[in-house]
Amino acid sequence: MLIDTHAHVNFIAFKDDGDEVIKMALASDVWMINVGSQYDTSRRAVQYAQKYKQGVYASVALHPFHLKGKKITAQADPNEVIEFETQEEKFDYQKYKELACQLKVVAIGETGLDYYHLDKGEEERQKVLQKESFLGHLQLARELEKPLIVHCREAHTDVLAILKDYTAGKENGLEGTIHSFSGRWSQAEQYLAMGFYLSFNGIITFTRDYDKVIKNMPLERLLIETDCPYLAPVPYRGKRNEPLFVKYVAEKIAETRGVNFEEIAEITTNNAKKLFKI
Repeated sequence: MLIDTHAHVNFIAFKDDGDEVIKMALASDVWMINVGSQYDTSRRAVQYAQKYKQGVYASVALHPFHLKGKKITAQADPNEVIEFETQEEKFDYQKYKELACQLKVVAIGETGLDYYHLDKGEEERQKVLQKESFLGHLQLARELEKPLIVHCREAHTDVLAILKDYTAGKENGLEGTIHSFSGRWSQAEQYLAMGFYLSFNGIITFTRDYDKVIKNMPLERLLIETDCPYLAPVPYRGKRNEPLFVKYVAEKIAETRGVNFEEIAEITTNNAKKLFKI
């Protein structure tokens, strides 16, 4: 069994075959958490979760991308250029709280900071808006006692500072995971010291940049994900990703750690069940 802790079957890329993709994953004993990025996709994640008796869960939040409407071009993988238009939205605490209280919502996310796509001349103002939204999500997660799914790109210094200022950590009633971890080992150590988990996806199948973190971090804090429909792993680079492909992430981690696949599958599944209470 495997758990994809960060999927987006609730996104438009799956509008024609989302249920088929989910059913294929479940048939292969792959569970998933569909993660919202604004209100509509968060609501769709909840709808999918409630449609299935077991194995499909939801997380709700407003991604920092959607604090301003604009066209975005992203290229996390040299083989894949992602282009989309964000829908400008302001974080409505009460509205998201009501959605987060629905059955099978297991986390608040993805929320966080993204400094990669800041508009020239508006950098500081947009950073302030992102930080305000992030703090609102932290408050919501603490109030509802749900873990965070944190998005961070080129902003680890500020994310760490905010989490520390907010006294995040399991002992303080606020835990979570750093999705698609992209930092250095020194940053990983700080997240781990607060009790956070680190999650990896298909990126690790085509770069060795995170081998040190994967080799040195405690396995009991490790999670796996796809971030589908993006970042498909080898051997599917450049194609639409899906939850079923999370096995390639687990296989690569097993290879990097020098252990068998079954051990990584069992540990990451147990970690996900523990953090998200599923």
